[in-house]
Amino acid sequence: MENKIIFYQNKDSNVVVNVTYFEDNFWLTQKLTAQLFGVEVPAVNKHLNNIFEENELNKEATISKKEIVQQEGNRQVKRQVEFYNLDAIIAVGYRINSKQATQFRIWATKTLKEYIIKGFVLNDEMLKNGKPFGKDYFNELLERIREIRASERRVFQKLGDIFEQCSADYSKDAEETKLFYKMVQNKLHFAITGNTAAEIVYKRVDRNKDFMGLSTWKNAPNGKIVKSDVVIAKNYLNENEIGDLNLLVSAFLDLAEFQARRNQLINMKDWLDRTNKFLESNSLDVLPNAGAISHEQAVEKAHQEYEHFRIEQDKNYISDLDRELKRLNNK
Repeated sequence: MENKIIFYQNKDSNVVVNVTYFEDNFWLTQKLTAQLFGVEVPAVNKHLNNIFEENELNKEATISKKEIVQQEGNRQVKRQVEFYNLDAIIAVGYRINSKQATQFRIWATKTLKEYIIKGFVLNDEMLKNGKPFGKDYFNELLERIREIRASERRVFQKLGDIFEQCSADYSKDAEETKLFYKMVQNKLHFAITGNTAAEIVYKRVDRNKDFMGLSTWKNAPNGKIVKSDVVIAKNYLNENEIGDLNLLVSAFLDLAEFQARRNQLINMKDWLDRTNKFLESNSLDVLPNAGAISHEQAVEKAHQEYEHFRIEQDKNYISDLDRELKRLNNK
């Protein structure tokens, strides 16, 4: 599939290049790469050879041969042509000495700087225009934003900002505030799973299950499970539950933020009532009480299960160093 993309931006305009798209990557020939950076083909070839010789990139992974039809004199001839993927094109752009390559590096550095400082970089126009290459990444972006937004740290941080702005009796460090957060968290968990956070941990933690019943943990998928992982209810949720919870939390935050923008003072008890109404309006079950399992009971059981699991984990764990040594020995 061929299409035009904005490869980078210089001072005056966007630099557009006609690329071949397949295997979820962009591909250019040496000739098109040379045109992109304003040099001759031998310069591109030299830098590619150096890149492969220095093991900056794996040659087999970055080259694909495709049969193309090209005009040679009065004839149309089929030939096998080597295409180089985006990794190779970018690597060449950082080595070529030309005005165009310099502009590319300026743009790339600016983009990388934005990513390091902000934690994200977006191509707004590409996301607005849908799927020019057959795959729309917009939904993936939304899903990742919801995942970040639904993290406990983010939820409490955002709710704290909202409540500070519009709750008449909000106090950041008060015990009532901490209890309120736990109640909201439990209501949201219950709406999705039928259990409070403590009940999820208590019922699902099991030393005999793979990964103790966890679906994720801080160092997943290859790192060790640590003690702090096993007391987080969200770590036990399956993919569908995570997706539903993230959507629910995002909608709840939108509602809370909308209330804050209207500058209405609401006390903390009213916020709990509004949380219940929000869940009811979405045909979800509302937690009727504090639940059958306390936080302390859940933590105690999780830690007991972990102590048994940890012994087996330590016996069977293969570190990154062990994997690398094994790989080198098998060469």
